[in-house]
Amino acid sequence: MTKLSVNVNKVATLRNTRSLDIPSIVKLSRIALEAGAHGITVHPRPDQRHIRPGDVTDLADLLKSFPSAEYNIEGNPFHGLIEHCVQVRPHQATLVPDAREAFTSNHGWNLAELDATSRAALSRGVSELKAAGCRVSLFLDPVAEIMPLARELGADRVELYTEPYAAAVAAGRAEESLALYGRAAAAARAAGLGVNAGHDLSLLNLAAFVRGAGPIDEVSIGHALIADALELGMAETVRRYLAQCG
Repeated sequence: MTKLSVNVNKVATLRNTRSLDIPSIVKLSRIALEAGAHGITVHPRPDQRHIRPGDVTDLADLLKSFPSAEYNIEGNPFHGLIEHCVQVRPHQATLVPDAREAFTSNHGWNLAELDATSRAALSRGVSELKAAGCRVSLFLDPVAEIMPLARELGADRVELYTEPYAAAVAAGRAEESLALYGRAAAAARAAGLGVNAGHDLSLLNLAAFVRGAGPIDEVSIGHALIADALELGMAETVRRYLAQCG
């Protein structure tokens, strides 16, 4: 079964509009885990637009009560991600090449075009995170040819950036897009990498993705899942997403 990690960034976004700690990111994460979610994901950014440093540590403490669940911290390794991971030692660190001013993550690492200096810096980041006990995943576009490069850098997994897939589904081109992701996932597995996926996955497209591009180790889902939780409640929403992952 593909594991589900619930990204709670948008819970923090709503909370940050007031100073009341409502909604509680810890309480809602607990509800998600009790409903069967396999893990929690956060993406702390330098501007603290959603996840704050205190959230990172509070959720690390929460995960101690759920020994079978995983904590995934994602972000740019050059914008503070490594420091967060060294402090709380999550199970997984997902490296994302987002710019400080980016509205949201919008592309993966272009490993084929990294210069020697950038490649060395990224490799050092991977090594530091692995020394802290983290499984390391690189956020990549679905390009089969670059998957072996992720392995060369020391990554354990890749996370396939799935916004283009979601857009293709909306445009009626799901089959063509799934073939692309299937090739990328197969290339990653052939290189000895695990395969995660995330960004704009939802109840409308998740099951087809898992079937068509799988096997997928883990999906990390935030925006659509939190939006669904506003209507259905967190526990029921998690159960519905888990049913899509089977």
